Amino acid sequence: MLKNWIKIFIYHLKQNKLFSFLNVFGLAIGIAGLIFALLYWNDEQSYDKWNPEKDNVYQVLIQLSDMPIWSECSLFLKPVLAKDSNVESILYADSWYQKDKIIYNGKKIVETKIINVENNFFSFFPFKIISGDAISGLKDDSSVAISDLIAKRVFGNENPIGKQIKCLDHMFVVRAVYQIPGNSSIAPNVIVNRMKELTTTNVTAPFLLKLVVKVKDPSKIELTRKSLEKEYNTSFVGRIAKLEGFTQEEMAKKIGYFNVVMEPLSKARLHSITDGYPEGRGNYQFLVIMAGLSVLILILSLVNYINLATANAIQRAKEVGVRKVVGASKGAIVIQFIFESVLLCLFSILLALVIVELSLPYYNDFLNKNLHIIGSQFYLQLLLIFIVSVLLAGIFPAVYVANFETLKVLKGNFGRSKSGIWLRNGMLIFQYAVATFFIVGSYIVYQQINYLTHKDLGFKGDQVITVPLNFSNSDYEVQNPGQHIYNKYSTIKQELSKINGVNAISTGLISFDGSNNAIVPVLYNDELFKERGIPVDFGIFEMLNVKVTNGRNFDLKIASDTINSVVLNETAVQLMKIKKPIGESVRINNQILRIIGVVKDFNILSPEEKVPPIVFYHLKITGSAQYIDKVYIKLKADNIENTIADIEKLWSKVDTENPFKYDFVDKQYARTYENYVKQKNLFSLLNIVVIGIALFGLFALASYSIQRRMKEIAIRKTLGAATNSLLIELSKQYILYCTIGYLIALFPVFYLLSKWLENFAFRIHMTVFPFVFGFVVLLLLTLLIVLSKAFQATKTDVLKYLKYE
Repeated sequence: MLKNWIKIFIYHLKQNKLFSFLNVFGLAIGIAGLIFALLYWNDEQSYDKWNPEKDNVYQVLIQLSDMPIWSECSLFLKPVLAKDSNVESILYADSWYQKDKIIYNGKKIVETKIINVENNFFSFFPFKIISGDAISGLKDDSSVAISDLIAKRVFGNENPIGKQIKCLDHMFVVRAVYQIPGNSSIAPNVIVNRMKELTTTNVTAPFLLKLVVKVKDPSKIELTRKSLEKEYNTSFVGRIAKLEGFTQEEMAKKIGYFNVVMEPLSKARLHSITDGYPEGRGNYQFLVIMAGLSVLILILSLVNYINLATANAIQRAKEVGVRKVVGASKGAIVIQFIFESVLLCLFSILLALVIVELSLPYYNDFLNKNLHIIGSQFYLQLLLIFIVSVLLAGIFPAVYVANFETLKVLKGNFGRSKSGIWLRNGMLIFQYAVATFFIVGSYIVYQQINYLTHKDLGFKGDQVITVPLNFSNSDYEVQNPGQHIYNKYSTIKQELSKINGVNAISTGLISFDGSNNAIVPVLYNDELFKERGIPVDFGIFEMLNVKVTNGRNFDLKIASDTINSVVLNETAVQLMKIKKPIGESVRINNQILRIIGVVKDFNILSPEEKVPPIVFYHLKITGSAQYIDKVYIKLKADNIENTIADIEKLWSKVDTENPFKYDFVDKQYARTYENYVKQKNLFSLLNIVVIGIALFGLFALASYSIQRRMKEIAIRKTLGAATNSLLIELSKQYILYCTIGYLIALFPVFYLLSKWLENFAFRIHMTVFPFVFGFVVLLLLTLLIVLSKAFQATKTDVLKYLKYE
């Protein structure tokens, strides 16, 4: 019997090559989309799952009133936590990696990610220790623990334990080699313990180091959170009030309220409220969007499969009738057709895996990942997809075919019940609704990203490059590191100015990657304002074409501009309600500074955020020069490539330790909304897929419907009906279904896209045009498919369909 079924299956594959291909390919596309989403989902969800401490480890986050959330905390929290009976262990660490090359036996081996932590790090992140031991690995500032990958690259087959390496201008002895068991929120290549100096100075600073706490009972974490919040809002504010000569209530009103958040490690990757760990956050919204759209496309593929299967069933009606006459039961026919669906679904999954394997490098590029089709979890999910696909796609067509009435089909009457027709039409309407969602949605997403791309940012960075400055540790150990660093930068600036293609050079602690979160307290008229404080050098505004709307810019010829002058942006002036800002005084870090100018607002953060209030001052004020880490260079429009090549030659003398790197400022800013560009690209790609699948389904149902009406068409033609009237008669029902599907999709697409647009401080306003555009496109595609099929039907020989009457 099984052999007979296979022969029948192969016969029908050969007889219906187009339908078979559309069946397999359409379903394969839907399954491939879901596989892509699963690979991404599994990878993001796997972060820290290997860590047995994930539910007991909490990072401490601080938010001051409406300011950004900081992942850096104060050292004065340590005594409070030490008294907390629920706190098992406390870990202070650097928030981000340092990057440096490892030197072994005088050779520079590799640039790597280094993190500075306290000696109990491995009790929070218990990486697998391959060599050495965790206790001695970080016991003092001369010990280092390295990953197995770095150990292999630096030492080869040698035993690294006891060997000396140099990084961060310091000699370390390798005491431990570790392996990270899986995706981790902290995944350094080198771990050092140089926290002694940091934890014995700046004890009163409110934001200094990352603080991670391991608790005994997570259900009591709220008590710990409240105690830390009290320390900030009572003890810390009280100390500041005493220094500044205010009462605690007055100072609390000026500073704002410190809100403490205790966030478990288990939720850090996808549900964190800030980039708290050095490996960053996943994009949960993008993950849900991708998963949701992939499931939607698979459902659409299954609906398309059912439509194609039922449309093709008409050709097998007589086969079923004959089999019933010779004794086949309904159950046997159902099992046979389910068996055929199993084979088709199996082919679809194999084709989907081929599509995924071939496309995976591009997908990894798209997500900046390194995903692989491996893992027991993935194979179980694939098996589940197969079972669900067979159940949904196989049972309905099988039952549908098995219920053909024997006498009717043998006479050539393939008419079905109204319920079957309404079910197929309902599936077609669903396809129309999904297609509408994607067409309208992708157009709105495209409009928003296009708006961001062409929006006036308030600055021009297309000819400005940023080059990192890598000063050695010894440069910061001199008596006046700020002046020393500034002098070195000035020397580099002089050398750069000699290159013909260089138009201007400047610097500042300003970035265009969305990371300008340094907050300074600005006191004006006894009122405290929290604003972004950005130290800059002369010429930075001219270089970026930032307009001065009032007063003047920083001037190299005016000595006071490096001592007591500030420039505000328009938002800061509005916040402080200064009617005539020029000449007014503000106090920053106990220094009285005079406002000399106001610049037009320009974007330094991602488009998700509004332009913040900013106060600009020279690098020499408040000792900021020692933090210079980049130089901005404006290039002349002609021969940019040659100019960059000349800068690279100069850089080989300026920085012999590190390779020359540069980035255009406008591209750097564009990366702040890169995730949304990816969403646009994803929507566009899926839009093509959805429209293709929907057209497959429409083609199938139109073929089926018109085939059922061939006798009617033949009779109408015999009675003299014109081709145009036949085309209208055959297509009007599809115009109705198209309209119903479109109307069903209107509210979901409007609601969901409105929520998506709320991510942006700068966004478009939805108009009626995308919705009209979506309907017109859908209608044109419908008419193209249906009319072509209907026109073909009107040209058939009428005698072929009347000879049985």
